[in-house]
Amino acid sequence: MNMEIEEVMSYQALPLLSLNHVSLLVKDVWNSVRFYEDVLGFCLVKRPSSFNFHGAWLYNYGIGIHLLENKAMEDINHEPRPINPKDNHISFQCSDVDLVKRRLKEMGMRFVTAIVEEEGIKVDQVFFHDPDGYMIEMCNCENIPIVAISSSCPLKPKFGTPNYSCGFMETLMMENLSMYMLNFSF
Repeated sequence: MNMEIEEVMSYQALPLLSLNHVSLLVKDVWNSVRFYEDVLGFCLVKRPSSFNFHGAWLYNYGIGIHLLENKAMEDINHEPRPINPKDNHISFQCSDVDLVKRRLKEMGMRFVTAIVEEEGIKVDQVFFHDPDGYMIEMCNCENIPIVAISSSCPLKPKFGTPNYSCGFMETLMMENLSMYMLNFSF
């Protein structure tokens, strides 16, 4: 067993660019589509017509969500289970956690909140379930810097993101300046 691990570790990592999509089994595709459109702002996009199973593709924020209808999901007990931040979940970074909480309250959705603190820096988290019980997190996770533990594992910038060799705010300012300059007219 150790020999297999050593062999795998001697190879270079696969040539990844970014996370493309998350695929979820759902009991009712159109109910889930409405949730991901109305609550999270995803857009329904065309999926290959060669698929011979019921499903839908959604896209926004640089990520896709693929919904696959599975009638067997109807047999699973879907009583509301506790919202546990330590359970499997999909996390989305948001611009305003307080607005997220207000909107979820307005929609009558159950959610729990948590705060992560590291060296005086706080991250606010909001957790809730989609119609099939998959947990969603909304956070301001950009507050905590990502620091590699090992120098032998260099972090790569997100695919398609300009690498200004500076922090998040500086990058955002440069992008906003660039957009302003493109929109400037005489």
